[in-house]
Amino acid sequence: MVSVAMVSLTLQRIAVICRQLTHLELTENILNHKTGSWLHAFPSGLTSLVSLSFEDIDHEDMDFDALEVLLSQCRGLKTLRLNRNVPLIQLQRVISICPQLVELGTGSFSPALSQKAQYTLRQSFQKCSELRTLSGFWSVAPGHLPTIYPICSNLVSLNLSYAPICDVELADLVSHCSNIQKLWLMDTVEDKGLESVAMSCKNLQDFRVYPSSTRAGQGVTEEGFMHIARGCPKLRAILYFCNQMTNAAVEVMSKNCVDLLSFRLCIMEPAKPDHTTSAPMDEGFGAIVQHCKSLRRLSLSGWLTDKAFEYIGMHAKNLERLSVAFAGESDVGLQYVLRGCMNLKKLEIRDSPFGDMALLSGLHRYESMHSLWMSNCSVTITGCQWLAKHKPRLNVEVIQKNDKDNTPNALVESVYVYRSVVGHRKDRPSFVMAL
Repeated sequence: MVSVAMVSLTLQRIAVICRQLTHLELTENILNHKTGSWLHAFPSGLTSLVSLSFEDIDHEDMDFDALEVLLSQCRGLKTLRLNRNVPLIQLQRVISICPQLVELGTGSFSPALSQKAQYTLRQSFQKCSELRTLSGFWSVAPGHLPTIYPICSNLVSLNLSYAPICDVELADLVSHCSNIQKLWLMDTVEDKGLESVAMSCKNLQDFRVYPSSTRAGQGVTEEGFMHIARGCPKLRAILYFCNQMTNAAVEVMSKNCVDLLSFRLCIMEPAKPDHTTSAPMDEGFGAIVQHCKSLRRLSLSGWLTDKAFEYIGMHAKNLERLSVAFAGESDVGLQYVLRGCMNLKKLEIRDSPFGDMALLSGLHRYESMHSLWMSNCSVTITGCQWLAKHKPRLNVEVIQKNDKDNTPNALVESVYVYRSVVGHRKDRPSFVMAL
């Protein structure tokens, strides 16, 4: 596999040398990032590609003829991810050339097509009988999602996290997606859309709802969350951005989705309490760690007191990764976690009140963890120095991007603690101080 974030000339050399290249992922073509000239870098006899992804590079003038030639040569291609500048009309040509695809990133899924062209696109999708994963959908032309209906029953993964579709469009779509296990959405579908998901997607295991930056005050709430909790008992992982939440809703998920491995709840307003009772969100997160015994990853948000962290330290014995933002009451909360979660590998904290006492309470733990990140907390340079002195095998880095006071009691902007067999890294920028 080759991942290229270089110039087109380098890609040409790779293509010539690696005659049996099977996997190619392009990220940032910095020399010709506005053209599709890289498509001419491949030798005419290249037939070995199994996976090609260029969804992350922004070409305004793609050479579609060259793309079609390349795709027609690689009859074993299984994965293809197109960028946002590939229009629907070109997508139809692509999938007619590659009906054997298993994974497809669709490109823009716009602009609108005539009814005849929509019918042709639908027929082309119908021939893609091996297709199991769909993503892309950078923008969706109204009324065009039905073109993928013929293959929806085969799909196990559908990523619509860039597509600002409405609840009605989603309801029609997921009614055809009975086998979906992984579904990512934008919150434009609102609670009504999530109700449709809960009714149709009984095998759902990985579910995410991302926020739309243009819809302040709207999106999804605890109502949609409860629909998913009640309708999708096989859920293993959830990432949920919302404007409001209640302990009762989280408790419903804790009891109905006991096999959760990853629970990430992001209440967008910092330190927001239970929307109904105005109480802290302690009991909701407490229910998650008490009922979901296999939980490996947890992200906290909302108004939380030390009680929530006590629950985590007491019950989350398999937890490996914890993320905390705008939460916590005192150093005692973090002490509960560091003393109780003995399998913890990665701890990320930002904009929380934890200070030196909390930092140093994990002195006995950090050598068995992968990393600790604390940003905009109440940690001082003195606390970081003490940690570095007493644990010399750890790398302790203080990040001060802004000109700040470096006196012993000054608060640090960020501290990063990690293990490394080679010591401090040599590529540190000037604002990173290794202790």
